[in-house]
Amino acid sequence: MKCCPLPSRGFSILELMVATAIFLILCAAMFGLLQVSQQKYTSESQMTGAFQETRLAIDQIVRDFNVSGYPALSLFSSVPADSSKYALSPVAWSPNYGVSQCAISVGTCVTPNNYDLIVETDLGSGVSWIRYQLTGTTLFRAVVPKTPGGDPVAATTAAGAMVPFLTNVMNNAEVVQPALFAEIVAAYPSMFPGGKPLPIFSYSCDTPAGPVSCALAGNNGIPSNIRDVDITLIVMTRQLDLQTQLPKVVELTGRGHRVNPSN
Repeated sequence: MKCCPLPSRGFSILELMVATAIFLILCAAMFGLLQVSQQKYTSESQMTGAFQETRLAIDQIVRDFNVSGYPALSLFSSVPADSSKYALSPVAWSPNYGVSQCAISVGTCVTPNNYDLIVETDLGSGVSWIRYQLTGTTLFRAVVPKTPGGDPVAATTAAGAMVPFLTNVMNNAEVVQPALFAEIVAAYPSMFPGGKPLPIFSYSCDTPAGPVSCALAGNNGIPSNIRDVDITLIVMTRQLDLQTQLPKVVELTGRGHRVNPSN
């Protein structure tokens, strides 16, 4: 005698709905974690990019300053008739370049200053003026041949001379983006003591007692006596943090030391 097969039993509508709901919850959790991971990766990639760009910028400034002042006039047996054949000073200045030096110690220099530096040196093809100047949030760089009787400021600001060197520099962003600057200061108070803009360039000058801050060097606080330049760059990533929607910045420092003892 054959037994009748038991009737097959499928899933009920309620069971399918519960299973679907659990599946959707798991998917939502997985995609949420994936989104957080992507945001974290993007933020870290931007921080790494900003760090690398800033590091390269500081390295270039340091290299230019280290070899400043070559060739010094003292290396020639007689004064060349062409003043573009030698470096008058490791650091060019304005106003009164070639006549009398402005005083860093009392702030009469237009350049060098906290955000503007002109280095004078031979890069292998004759003496050149190399200028770094912060305009807004972009640090510009210019390299132009030194000309006899020329003005380094006029030469480096001629059309096409200055090119963007590093963007999103926040050291003095208060001037052009005060709201953003205030937000960065609030997020990174230790980077901006007193909530004030931070100089890119700080100078030390040679004195009989040894190098001291040019601001404290008195009569020795002039461009030709600059021995060291401390460089501080605060650079913001190209986008806000995707998770917090706050600006993210990196701060890097470096020091250029003039190795030429005769100029």
